[in-house]
Amino acid sequence: MTLQADVFWSFRSPYSYLATRRYVALTQKYDLRINQRFVYPLAIREPDFFEKNHPNWLGYTFRDMFRVAQHMGIPMAPPNPDPIVQDMATRKIANEQPYIFELTRMGQAASRRGKGLEFANEVSQLIWGGTANWHEGDHLVSAAVRAGLSLQELLAEAKSQVEELDTEIADNQKALEAAGHWGVPTLVFEGEPFFGQDRIELAVWRMQQKGLAER
Repeated sequence: MTLQADVFWSFRSPYSYLATRRYVALTQKYDLRINQRFVYPLAIREPDFFEKNHPNWLGYTFRDMFRVAQHMGIPMAPPNPDPIVQDMATRKIANEQPYIFELTRMGQAASRRGKGLEFANEVSQLIWGGTANWHEGDHLVSAAVRAGLSLQELLAEAKSQVEELDTEIADNQKALEAAGHWGVPTLVFEGEPFFGQDRIELAVWRMQQKGLAER
C-alpha cells in the first residue's frame, strides 16, 4: 500500500532546498507519495521576524547552511536574486516583492497537477545551486520541462487565479500549524511533524513502522 506524507516547503528556505532531493529519493526508493504543500516564507508571513531575532541568528544560519551543503556534497550559493528582497545590513524586508508571490503560486499550481515536489526540486536547484539570474531567460522554462510541466501554463494560472491559489497556500500554512509546527521544511506523516532537513531519517523510521516498503 502506498503511504502518503505532506511536505510543507518554501522557496526562500535554504533547508528546504537541502532536504528536497532526499524527499525525491524517498519517493523513488519507497512506495511513498509526497504531497508538496507550498507556504510563503517567514519574511512574508512575519515581516519583522528578522529584525526581532537575535543579531547572530542570520549569520549563524548562513554558516550552518553552507557547511551542511558541503558535508552532503550539495552545490549551494547565495541566491541571485534572492526570492525575497531584503536589506541584509538592517534585515528589513522590502515592501515590494517581485519574485516570491508568483513563484509560490506557480509552485502551488504545480502541486495541483501532482508535480509540486518535482517543480520544487528543479527550481530550488536554480535558486540555491548557483544559477545567476535564475528568473531570466530559459532557466525556469527548462526547470519546468524537467519536472514534466509547462511554465507557460503555470504562469498563466498564477496570474489569473491569484485569489484561489493564495487561499490554497494559506490553507497549507494552517495545516502545517494544525500538525504542530510552523517552519519549513516539515514532513508530516499521519499527523506527526518532522521538522528540518536533519529529521528525514527519523521520519523514514516512523513510516517503516507503519509498513513503508521499498519499490
